[in-house]
Amino acid sequence: MNADLLIQRGDSTAASKLLLLFHGVGSNAEDLRPLGRALAAGCPQACIVSVRAPDPSDFGQGWQWFSVKDVTEVNRSARVAAAMPRFVGAVRAWQSEMGIGATETTLIGFSQGAIMALESTQQSEPVAANVIAIAGRFAQPPRIAPKNVVLHLLHGEQDRVMPATLAVDGTAQWRALGGTVTLDMLPNLGHGIDASVMLRAAGYLECTT
Repeated sequence: MNADLLIQRGDSTAASKLLLLFHGVGSNAEDLRPLGRALAAGCPQACIVSVRAPDPSDFGQGWQWFSVKDVTEVNRSARVAAAMPRFVGAVRAWQSEMGIGATETTLIGFSQGAIMALESTQQSEPVAANVIAIAGRFAQPPRIAPKNVVLHLLHGEQDRVMPATLAVDGTAQWRALGGTVTLDMLPNLGHGIDASVMLRAAGYLECTT
């Protein structure tokens, strides 16, 4: 937790919501500070933390949850599964720190952070009730869609790193399992986060100022 970035602790005597941000591979917690600040503006009662991935990136800078060196459709899911205990542990550590449970926790991930957040919904006990996945994908087709978990997928149509079809497919697969999901396709966005993403993400938080 010492490497994480606490963007906002939440006003009053105790925060009522926990928003955890997860960066992409080769990045760091500081890179999501602008997103966190944008969300804080409309959610003053929330504790907002940008979580740093645990391992040095294979790219020579930044951090990662799992290696993307020689990653394939075959081996990706095993790498995500191996990293999941530490991911879940990071979420639960902040929940314990703030006294906030899964029902009031939102995971907001970008790229690899979104992969981890989405795959966390496949645990026997999901660690969050809401997941906002930006430029992400499922590591493999979802097997379950818990009734108490809502997904919001935001994806640039011009994304050349994580093709937008992956978000479309994930949305269809989640719905086929009976889950609740929204999909926002952004026509002029590549693999990144812009003002329109921040605005839409903030709209899904259901915060009251």
